[in-house]
Amino acid sequence: MPERIIATTAAIELIGKLQQQHGNLMFHQSGGCCDGSQPMCFTEGEFRTGQSDVCLGEVGGCKFYMGRDQFEYWKHTQLILDVIPGRGSSFSLEIPLGVRFHTRSRVFSDEELTILPEIYTIDSDK
Repeated sequence: MPERIIATTAAIELIGKLQQQHGNLMFHQSGGCCDGSQPMCFTEGEFRTGQSDVCLGEVGGCKFYMGRDQFEYWKHTQLILDVIPGRGSSFSLEIPLGVRFHTRSRVFSDEELTILPEIYTIDSDK
């Protein structure tokens, strides 16, 4: 079954490094202005999710949330969490390391679209 969010080896390695330093982590991508459209990595619970967010799945053992409005735009794609060089201007945990998380995407095939798992809101039982 296709996953809505996956990660590159580089992203998984960086997640592991950040988990050693900060413990459990989470991601959120809001689609807001400036760096808000980039995935942001936080210590789990540091960023408050709400009814306007959906959980796309997990990468490296970390839940990945996205603002519902942005999800509507990206729902036909698989997001690929990656790492690129450069400092962002956000509060994401990787920024002091001189790198930043970045999402790429690929369009799901028609067949994949028919078997995708449901997304859920944070108020759901899943």
